Amino acid sequence: MRGLFRWHGKWWPGVIPLVIFWAIAAWTSTEPLEADLSQRATAALKDTVLDKRRIAVSGRDVTFAADAFSEDGRLSAVASVEAVPGVRIVNDETRLVPEAKPFVWSAERDVARVTLGGSSPLPSSKSKLMEAARATLGGVEVADRMNLARGAPPRFDNVALLLLDQIAKLKDGKITLSDNKVTLSGMARELGGREAIAAALKNLPEGYSVAANDVKAPPYIFQAYKDPVAVTLTLSGYVPDNNVHAALVAAAGRKFFSEKVVDNLKASIGAPAGFAAAVVPALGALSRLSTGTLVVTDREVKLSGDALYEAAANQIRAGLGKEFPQGWQFKADIPVKPAAAPVDPTVCQQLFADLLGKARIRFESGKADIAADSAGLLDRLIETALRCPSANIEIAGHTDADGEEAANQTLSEKRAQAVADYLIKAGLPASRFTPVGYGSTQPIAGNDTEQGKAQNRRIDFVVR
Repeated sequence: MRGLFRWHGKWWPGVIPLVIFWAIAAWTSTEPLEADLSQRATAALKDTVLDKRRIAVSGRDVTFAADAFSEDGRLSAVASVEAVPGVRIVNDETRLVPEAKPFVWSAERDVARVTLGGSSPLPSSKSKLMEAARATLGGVEVADRMNLARGAPPRFDNVALLLLDQIAKLKDGKITLSDNKVTLSGMARELGGREAIAAALKNLPEGYSVAANDVKAPPYIFQAYKDPVAVTLTLSGYVPDNNVHAALVAAAGRKFFSEKVVDNLKASIGAPAGFAAAVVPALGALSRLSTGTLVVTDREVKLSGDALYEAAANQIRAGLGKEFPQGWQFKADIPVKPAAAPVDPTVCQQLFADLLGKARIRFESGKADIAADSAGLLDRLIETALRCPSANIEIAGHTDADGEEAANQTLSEKRAQAVADYLIKAGLPASRFTPVGYGSTQPIAGNDTEQGKAQNRRIDFVVR
């Protein structure tokens, strides 16, 4: 026995290297096999739609985990791995993607980004929606908050793409698809956007419907800015149609006698009722200011700027809102500009001549009623009269040669008196003004053309 133990003692150290060599051989031969099985199992699943796929190989046993989108798809995927040559056992850890009830998908837009949320039925659907959102929205950031879920309604991708087109028309808001019901909220990016969205939703596939559409139109804004330095009137914003557009530009041209009209208006639907009836008198009030801004938002008119004298400011504050259609509001911030430096009568006469050389005081045809379009010119004449308080002024009325001479004489006198009354109402002393009518006796142009007649129908200011 002692000899035997001695023999065993000599044998044992020689076994250890053999065990090590066997382990190394087993390891080096198993690793390529496992890698090969993993590649072939992965290749077998290349046409299978799965999520969170994971394959682990131990020897010839494969552990397969994945989220499938249907039971048939899950079983088919497991069978594909089991059919891979060399696989002995498949440890099935697959499961179905959770089902969403109801199936909700959403697109939400804020100032910074568009967020796609809720559920998507397939990874390819997520990718398609993200690509479409980036293409439709230009440079807007698109965030993916979508989860994968079963239970999507039929034609989900087509409906979601249609709704993405509508999120591009929103300044901010949210569109939600819940099963086959669509809800919308927010504000349209442009006027007409709300109507365009409603029209597009008529193309939803059969079986889909709009549960609520609370998209609001943006404010309907019209603006006018009178710049005394550039001597311009800039019109911007919206008008209802081309006819109103032309009418407002023409009205501005009559009321603003020296300013160049810069027309940046665009026609758009969504104008409040009575739009033109409110804007025309508001432009007239702006024409009476030295500098100012008119902003019409929906049914509210805001006017700010400097009046030329105190009475004008009071008249505008008190009177303008009375000219608006019912339901319109008016806010005025109208201080009085500092009085200009006094001038001597000679300079005063030149200032009157310059003003009346640019425009005529207009009257209703055949009458002595001063046209509202002349308010801006009259206020500038009053401002000039205030600068020469010692000057006495003859207000001379003239007509063309049409009609009877006696009638023309009477009309010229009444028109001169109407202008004098306007100046006196503004606070100027009546003693400074002498209204005189000359009828058609002092023409400055021929009466054989309409243009000549228009030049002869005039009011002159003569400093005495």
